[in-house]
Amino acid sequence: MKGIIGKKVGMTQIFDDSGSVIPVTVIEAGPCYVTQVRTAERDGYTAIQLGYSETKPQRLTQGQLGHLRRNNLPALRYLREFRLKNGEVDVEEGTQINADVFTVGDRVDVIGKSKGRGFAGTVKRHHFNRQPVTHGSSDRVRAPGSIGAGSTPGRVIKGLRMGGHMGDERVTIENLEVVVVDAERNLIAVRGSIPGAKGGIVMIKPARVRRG
Repeated sequence: MKGIIGKKVGMTQIFDDSGSVIPVTVIEAGPCYVTQVRTAERDGYTAIQLGYSETKPQRLTQGQLGHLRRNNLPALRYLREFRLKNGEVDVEEGTQINADVFTVGDRVDVIGKSKGRGFAGTVKRHHFNRQPVTHGSSDRVRAPGSIGAGSTPGRVIKGLRMGGHMGDERVTIENLEVVVVDAERNLIAVRGSIPGAKGGIVMIKPARVRRG
């Protein structure tokens, strides 16, 4: 089973054998514990539930603590599920998963929550062009403009791109290359950027579609 939960540490750069600079994102991956195994016979689908980040027991509910104590696991703050395509479960509950589940050269998808931008206008949120800055439109430069659709149908169409809440949503960056695996310090570095701010929780899974 390949998959792990981690925390975004930040970005840096490394140099390959030819001296080229590679921008990478460092992830503190694991240690994680298998908190539950879901099977098709019992649950209708096959998945592995992992727990990450030990915390104080008083920060969890009694139901959460009871769920973890079934396998004598510590209080874990984050639980995430990893679906299994082939339906074959190759780990047992209580097993510890470390960063060395991945190797250098693997292609992975990284799932996280993007940075929240609050309320954003159409220029920032949807990349609208600005309006003319001359002929009296001093306060209309970044306005979205008309949103009506004429007398027919006489209403605003649903789904129209407008200002609103931006960011703070689940984002998946696909097909990133693993360039560094440090099992001793539980660190994984992937080429490129991943969603979220420093300290954000991410899931690392094998790439669904491999490119390159």
